[in-house]
Amino acid sequence: MSEMRKEWYVLQALTGQEQKAQRQIVAQARTAGMCGYFDIPEEGKRGEVLNDFNVVVPTEKVAELKDGKKRIVTRKLCPGYVLVHMALYADEARRQINLELWQFIQQIPGIIGFLGGTSTKPRPISDEQAADLLNRVEAKDTKPKLKVNFQVGETVRVTDGPFMNFNGTVEQIDPDSGRLQISVSIFGRSAPVTLEYWQVERIVDHPEGV
Repeated sequence: MSEMRKEWYVLQALTGQEQKAQRQIVAQARTAGMCGYFDIPEEGKRGEVLNDFNVVVPTEKVAELKDGKKRIVTRKLCPGYVLVHMALYADEARRQINLELWQFIQQIPGIIGFLGGTSTKPRPISDEQAADLLNRVEAKDTKPKLKVNFQVGETVRVTDGPFMNFNGTVEQIDPDSGRLQISVSIFGRSAPVTLEYWQVERIVDHPEGV
């Protein structure tokens, strides 16, 4: 099995069951002695990261604000899909599908089928396409990205600091630092002010009479 050519395939999964399908692929491959068709080590260990075995549910960590508080959430980059590196075809020309592996994938709970190709002959994605997606997966030691809830030109209200209750217009957004530069009117003159995301809030327009 080690000489078989492995390629990247996109599996369609039931939304919300991507991680379950990922765990089942790894666990059942070990039980059935099929790890050689994948990049899955035969022996499991505590704390292992399944994405490292090229059975990938692409996610990223995002910092978002809710009720004025920042929280870190994990967001799926491609809901409903699992990316898998495996030897699905029995020869280099891919004329004959590996029926054992085909049936194995079809029986994984939560998996609907393959994305691309036909129902009987799935088509892999290129290594370049896979690498482009994998490069977007949040690294374990990377600072979480901040979810941007504001837009340049939007009017916001300051909720903290010396300019509390002032309204201002968003001029610049820096997702990496989590800061905004807004223009605030002070004594009739416009002044730039740099604030954290959590120090401002979106102004909601209410219907007349409310």
